[in-house]
Amino acid sequence: MRKILHLIISASILLITFSCNHLQRPEKLTIKIIETSDVHGAIFPFNLKNDRETNHSLAQVLTYVEQERANPDQVVIFLDNGDILQGDPIVYYYNFENTTEKHVCSQVMNYMQYDAATVGNHDIEPGHAVYDKLEKEFDFPWLAANAVDPTSDRPYFKPYVILKRKGIKIAILGLITPAIPQWLPQKIWEGMEFTDMIESAKYWVEKIRKEENPDLMVGLFHAGADHTYNMQEALTPKNENASKLVAEQVPGFDVVFVGHDHHGWNEKFTNWAGKEVLLLGPTSSARNVAVAEIDLTINKTTNHYQKKLRGEIIETDQFHADTAFMETFAPLLQAAKTYVESPVGNFTKAINSRESMFGDAAFIDLIHQAQLDLSGAQISFAAPLSFDMQIDEGEFYVRDMFKLYRFENLLYTMELGGVEIKDFLEYSYKLWFNQMESENDNLLSFKEDPEGNLVRSRHGDSFQLKNAYYNFDSGDGLLYTVDVSKPFGERVNITSLSDGTPFDLNKKYTVTLNSYRGNGGGNHLVAGSKIRQELLADRIIHTTEKDLRYHMMEWLKQKGDITPKTNNNWKIIPEDWVNQAKPKDYNLLFGEN
Repeated sequence: MRKILHLIISASILLITFSCNHLQRPEKLTIKIIETSDVHGAIFPFNLKNDRETNHSLAQVLTYVEQERANPDQVVIFLDNGDILQGDPIVYYYNFENTTEKHVCSQVMNYMQYDAATVGNHDIEPGHAVYDKLEKEFDFPWLAANAVDPTSDRPYFKPYVILKRKGIKIAILGLITPAIPQWLPQKIWEGMEFTDMIESAKYWVEKIRKEENPDLMVGLFHAGADHTYNMQEALTPKNENASKLVAEQVPGFDVVFVGHDHHGWNEKFTNWAGKEVLLLGPTSSARNVAVAEIDLTINKTTNHYQKKLRGEIIETDQFHADTAFMETFAPLLQAAKTYVESPVGNFTKAINSRESMFGDAAFIDLIHQAQLDLSGAQISFAAPLSFDMQIDEGEFYVRDMFKLYRFENLLYTMELGGVEIKDFLEYSYKLWFNQMESENDNLLSFKEDPEGNLVRSRHGDSFQLKNAYYNFDSGDGLLYTVDVSKPFGERVNITSLSDGTPFDLNKKYTVTLNSYRGNGGGNHLVAGSKIRQELLADRIIHTTEKDLRYHMMEWLKQKGDITPKTNNNWKIIPEDWVNQAKPKDYNLLFGEN
């Protein structure tokens, strides 16, 4: 009898609890989710590389967020989708130079009261010392469900978070692009394996729905939406940009926020289960934010919410920087300004990365020269990492190093055979140059729509390249020609090393290149040189401990006066066709007459 009475009392308590919870659930509620992504250090409205004010920053994002938070008729959720730790000198300074204070990103993002964030590939790039410290400093969870510790089979970072607002349960699942091992040295991501986004999402969505039963499911994925990027397919294992594939193939998501590709997404579609999903993502550098507005209305019969979804991309240049933010963090900005104003050397002439898009140029040859001197290798591979960057004549400062070399890559020395070197270059020039049939054709490979028309850039005054310019590798330490009238595989003719020694396809050579490329980034070594991904590490003879920008800066300091010049070790033929095409392509690419 006592056992029966105990069961009745327990059941009554559960019923009362359920009823109370039911009463707490609002009949209607508007939730606004604001996402930043790929901020790349744009914390303040000031460009430390160019020493000038800008009209986009987290300081302006905060003004918009506080405006929305002040609206009593809605709940605001504030999220970041990764890649904040690279791009601006201020984050480099707090990554590697000032490591004793709390990181600028943790100070700022805690102040802004982010609710959750996902880790990006460029947040892994600075190494364990940086991102492990930062995770501990954040007041909010840093997510990446598919970055798994192989020893425990558990996520290295937190996989998801449940936010409770006004009786509503919001689940946020974080995923990171799994292509990191193709770009970064293993020691940087040691202790992690990056699993396929679709497979990971299936596991975690089922687990979340079963154990948490959320009212709203949000994906926060640091990966792009175009799964065909870099010649991949929907079935490619560990697809780099699988965000839309996850949204389509894994039922349960209401909103999927994307990042990584800097594209700017706002579209709705129906997933495989017939449910509407909103896909959203901003561009980069806090120029805009992606906003999902969700109206929830309770269905009293099912006790589930009906959802009306709207997406919007909000430009931040319409907002003033938050005054209190700027005053609070002024000392951090000043410390970074002092750092970038340190002199490095003196340039006797100006250089611009634009010319590197059309052939051998002083901008890229300066990088080649540094790589060859620093490594002692016979051959250098490098691409321009800035699309349109000017370095002026005169004194050269630390800030200018971020114009000359954009990323925190290490410098590798690898051993490659002659055939592998030629095939590497063939692959690069396939990405880079069109196959010309006459002088009236384009030299560069531009992106085309299905009707064959060139695709305009976001700003509309220029046209998009078919492939990423940072994959346009040239070689130095070699003398060669590139015949763009010929098909892929038959274009590159290497005559000798730069010292006149004949080039032998059957010999092995030491080659210096950055760690992104050396780990398989861009597929030059895998698809081009046909070296299996898992064997690339065996080819590495030496790696720097610090990033290439640091070593280049020390190299330039020793030189004092720097006279950049083009060494003309390679050229494009037929020259008359190329000379005819260059001015036209230049105008198409940069939107100038």
